[in-house]
Amino acid sequence: MTHPLRHRDFRLLFIGRTISTLGDAVVPAALAIAITRATGSSGALALVLGCAMVPRLLLLPLGGVVGDRINPRLVALTTDLVRAAAQIFVGLELIGGEPSLTHIAVAEAVGGVASAFAMPTASPLVAGTVEGPLRMRANALLATVSSGGRLGGPALAGVLVYTAGAGWAFILDGASFVVSATLLACITVRHSPAVRSSLVADLAEGWSELRSRDWYWTSLIGHGAWNGAAAVLLTLGPLIASERLGGDGVWIAMTQAGAVGMLAGSLIAGRVRPRRPVLLANLGLALYALPLLALAIAAPAPITVTAYALAMTGLGFLNPVWHTVVQQEFPAQVLARVTSYDWLLSLAAAPLGYTLAPLAAEAWGSTTPLLITAVLVALACAGTAAVPGVRRVGSAGREALEAQEDGGGRSEHGGRSEGEGGPEGADRPEGERGSTAEVRA
Repeated sequence: MTHPLRHRDFRLLFIGRTISTLGDAVVPAALAIAITRATGSSGALALVLGCAMVPRLLLLPLGGVVGDRINPRLVALTTDLVRAAAQIFVGLELIGGEPSLTHIAVAEAVGGVASAFAMPTASPLVAGTVEGPLRMRANALLATVSSGGRLGGPALAGVLVYTAGAGWAFILDGASFVVSATLLACITVRHSPAVRSSLVADLAEGWSELRSRDWYWTSLIGHGAWNGAAAVLLTLGPLIASERLGGDGVWIAMTQAGAVGMLAGSLIAGRVRPRRPVLLANLGLALYALPLLALAIAAPAPITVTAYALAMTGLGFLNPVWHTVVQQEFPAQVLARVTSYDWLLSLAAAPLGYTLAPLAAEAWGSTTPLLITAVLVALACAGTAAVPGVRRVGSAGREALEAQEDGGGRSEHGGRSEGEGGPEGADRPEGERGSTAEVRA
């Protein structure tokens, strides 16, 4: 079986995504430093982040419809150029020395709108450049790059901020989007456009595809719980680490250990072929209960750091596995729409976690919300094991991959042609995160 990077179209896609991922990795830290320096207010940073997140969540279903109607290459290319312009604008604002919070918030909102249309194209781009048996390896490669960016991004951001200035981090990110768009212009992506109908009918069809697969929508409940739990941990964890576990260095160690764990999980996903991939991936997400429990009881720093690394290994494993199964099981004509619903349902709980965690901690102390969240995420993710489709889905794709490797020929199960429906089996028909980068789960 050939390697996915031997295929020109995927190779160019991979290079473009690698460059844009590295560019994106420096932005969160640079944005936080730039806004707090300019305003001295954490509320201002929350406003800017909200301006990016709200339009992204609201417009994701529309982005899925567009991604199914139009070739995902064109959609991704266009959104890369829009995001390049937005990031370069922010960079120039910061370099100018007197940045306007309003201007930056508007630019981030524009980037959020573009992201809503870009995110649903991620899975169709892979499915349209790589044949079925190679998709797990292709998705694992992309996930490895994303995890590597999370590991090195903050350090690169620090170098840029304290040498050239925060504005240049945004200029770098904008330039990376330009390079990605240029490479997208050079590739061909197979696409079977959806039969056009009304917007409402298209949205309803995507929702129907989602609801028809018990393994899919029940997993999304678990993924949403995971993102809500992550928001609670990210809200309460830094203060607990600083006051009860030994200082700010413990939190830094946790974040770096988490990035290493994600990288390890991505690498593992590219090498193992579990018989029940969705079940195993969801059980891996349930490991997020460990760092929540460790923080709740103020466990020693080494235990807490290790627990967080294990939890993020589960996320790193899930991302490529989930994307591959989704690409295998859902018809190509609805892939962008189900992916958009995936992102929407997975990420919707995060704002709730950010909002409720400090309120609950103020009312009852940090231990209570952490313990409750640990129980919820464990039940929601591990509980999917009770769903028949979760235990069954993915086995056809695994058998196809093994047949491809053992016999060198193309199995009739191994990657349907674009436009065909998914195989019978898991509830009849299936789909693909993340993300995300946004954190997918």
